[in-house]
Amino acid sequence: MIAKINKAVQAWALFGGALLVAVVLVNAISILSGIIFNKPFPGDFELTELGVGIAAFCFLPYCQLSGANVSADIFTSRLSPRSQHLLELIGHIVVVLFALLLLWRMSAGLLDYVEYSEITGVLSIPLWIAFPPALVSLFLLTVAAVVSVRETWNKI
Repeated sequence: MIAKINKAVQAWALFGGALLVAVVLVNAISILSGIIFNKPFPGDFELTELGVGIAAFCFLPYCQLSGANVSADIFTSRLSPRSQHLLELIGHIVVVLFALLLLWRMSAGLLDYVEYSEITGVLSIPLWIAFPPALVSLFLLTVAAVVSVRETWNKI
């Protein structure tokens, strides 16, 4: 089961990486088009905002599972291993709770954006399209954090 979760989280992070590559390509095309034809790609900043926002969410579950989140090890390095694992467990529980809170509130945000049909200024892209990938990311983050809680609990 954990292997399947790892694969799903890794695939989702790779999707986020591919999205970032696409954003870079759009920006490169826009810059080259501006230099060569004196006409940049319209709405490149809108695509950049949406793409980078979605990609950032895609990386959260991978960071959780791989232990790549920011930590203050300098303050805990002298504690016993059991104390370090206990603090780690508390941190993972906070991530579970925070991910669930974000999942709940962003679900409400998605419904609001769908209801009010807000769109971007240049390309008229509906803003709600960024929410489903973010919600998938938050769900995967919740699952990854629960796995982290379980693994840390077994260390204590």
